[in-house]
Amino acid sequence: MSAVAAADARRYEEAVAAVAGGADPRAEAAALVAAMTEDERLGCLDGDLPFWAGLTHLGQGGYHRKTFPAAAVPRLGVPGIHFSDGPRGVVIGPATAFPVSMARGASWDPDLEERIGEAIGRELRAVGADLFGGVCVNVLRHPAWGRAQETYGEDPLPVGELGAALARGVQRHAMACVKHFAANSMENARFKVDVEVDDTSLHEVFLPHFRRVVDEGVACVMSAYNAVNGEWCGQHAGLLTGVLRDEWGFDGFVISDWIFGLRDAAPSLAAGLDVEMPYRMIRAGGLPAALEAGEVTWGQVDRAVENVLATRLRFEEVLRRERPDPGVLAGEEHRALAREAAQASIVLLRNEPVDGVAVLPLPADLDTLAVLGRLADVPNLGDGGSSDVWAPTVVTPLAGLTEALPGVEVVHDAGLDPEAAAVVAAAADVAVVVVGYTRADEGEFIGTEGTAHLGALFPGPDDPDLADAFAADLAADPGPEPPASRQGVEDQGFAEGGDRASLRLSGEDEALLAAVAVANPRTVAVVVAGSAVLVEGWIDAVPAVVQAWYGGMEGGHALADVLLGRVEPRGRLPFTVPTDEAHLPPFDRDADAVTYDQWHGWWRLLRDGHRPRFPFGFGLAYTDLGLADASVAEVDDGWEVSALVANTGDRPADDLVLVHGRADEGDRARLLAFGRAAVLAGSSAEVRLSVPRNRLARRVDGAWVLTPGERELVVGRHLGDPGARRLRIEIR
Repeated sequence: MSAVAAADARRYEEAVAAVAGGADPRAEAAALVAAMTEDERLGCLDGDLPFWAGLTHLGQGGYHRKTFPAAAVPRLGVPGIHFSDGPRGVVIGPATAFPVSMARGASWDPDLEERIGEAIGRELRAVGADLFGGVCVNVLRHPAWGRAQETYGEDPLPVGELGAALARGVQRHAMACVKHFAANSMENARFKVDVEVDDTSLHEVFLPHFRRVVDEGVACVMSAYNAVNGEWCGQHAGLLTGVLRDEWGFDGFVISDWIFGLRDAAPSLAAGLDVEMPYRMIRAGGLPAALEAGEVTWGQVDRAVENVLATRLRFEEVLRRERPDPGVLAGEEHRALAREAAQASIVLLRNEPVDGVAVLPLPADLDTLAVLGRLADVPNLGDGGSSDVWAPTVVTPLAGLTEALPGVEVVHDAGLDPEAAAVVAAAADVAVVVVGYTRADEGEFIGTEGTAHLGALFPGPDDPDLADAFAADLAADPGPEPPASRQGVEDQGFAEGGDRASLRLSGEDEALLAAVAVANPRTVAVVVAGSAVLVEGWIDAVPAVVQAWYGGMEGGHALADVLLGRVEPRGRLPFTVPTDEAHLPPFDRDADAVTYDQWHGWWRLLRDGHRPRFPFGFGLAYTDLGLADASVAEVDDGWEVSALVANTGDRPADDLVLVHGRADEGDRARLLAFGRAAVLAGSSAEVRLSVPRNRLARRVDGAWVLTPGERELVVGRHLGDPGARRLRIEIR
């Protein structure tokens, strides 16, 4: 190596050392960019892999085998970024599969989510990735959204707090990316739909959670596929520059969603998109001509590259810590955390007495337990798209209950014949029926329908040198093979997924529940789903119902823990379950255009006077809980609410407290604060909740306005809690 080449190869290390010594990362990034050739700078604006060879590898399970690199400049020693997805765990190799995000949303526990983020961050680094693409915070506008399971709920406040907690945990080890910016909440039409939304609704409903994660210091933002008000999000200057950088002060970098995340090379760069992921595709073919024609400038190129390099430099101290041993992947500590998360997520929705005794927890003198349903003994971790995790083992509901009850006869029937299943149920002390969905019913849309219009975006043949280098890399290191739990079970590519066709259970599941409930009065329905399920038509016949979500690799153990009362049910719904789908916003999964407003979820039902089947924040316990008292005091930056939760039963519990209010008389009610209280049997516990002043501001004419006057705060255990306390505050 010549002296000049050796000096060039040290350039990035010198920048790292300078930043460690207190230099400005952006100034060091600018100096690195100035040392790059034009081709090197352009090469930083998209993924480092060839399109056609990369796409083939993707369809063969490549998403689970290798990181996706971008913005590397070997001549200068610039390592670039190395992406792996989420959010229910690291998707490369056999790793810990945590419960899906919606399940974790039901925990209402940012501290737990931060610990999950730390675990994911460790596993991310163990597989050689440094950018985690799994902080998904799009609000749940409608439960039919196929990707509902990847977010935390229907309200921007808990979605933002939990997303910030996940990012905070991950970024103790790596960089995190928040997605999909913005107004992304439907799957089948995601490549064509234009979301029309007014400024107030956009900023009060569809953006606050993104801002919360940005304020937490997240390294990266991923744009969405859909258009907003007539412009594709991947080239939307109003969002990527006007809101994200100018208004919020974001100082990280922006990447596109994958493959079809932008439509035009020059507008995407001008708008503020830094990197097209994950292949050499639209920009590689379009930017050179756009630069020559003056449609974009080299200054805009440099700005994008600087954004990536400055962020990487800021994180180098974290990224250079010793990489965890691969044994951390699905190791004992992380499995225990996955089990804890699944326990915290399970929501007890119904628990009626039979012969004077509540069905749950299951009695200690149980002799025979029937576990029924087609989902009772199959690994069912959820979506089969980009969030899919290769869990080395998966504890099913049947396996969890069988292991937890060594002295009990546990009988299984797949429930394909409801009458036969009813016979099995009748002979048991209790019947547990597992019903719900799989990746075939809901998930990220990976189908071909509705994408024909995108064919013109495909590039020409791969650059031969790039393709050869990629092939050589795969030959040298093909990446991990799927674990035994996945081998021979299904194709290792993506499941088609998509939006749900219905919010009800399948006819087969409802028929099974009906038959079993008649045969055995002590029937428990375990609902597996990524969001709300309509229960009308069968719930009155079933005395006990729990929502168990896609509970992760330890979900079966967690379910047994809760059903047996070894752990108290502490999950609370992060959305509203209506009695009728007509009470929700219209949902056309094939729409070309849709209008979003402020009215979905609990706000819509409250506005229209519809009583939900299960309200926002609802969940039962195995004891008697109530709100004993509440008070409010003004503090420097807002108000502090103190709530006293009383437990008059004979078991300990962990309960949720919510604070609602309105910014002014014309405002919809909004969630202002939430927190949890652990309460011993026969005791009470205080929870203190902070209500910052800015949570009572309105978006008016492009600015945030706080209107003086008196306001009412409602403090309760869930929306519509009959025991809620009402407090008065004064906005000055």
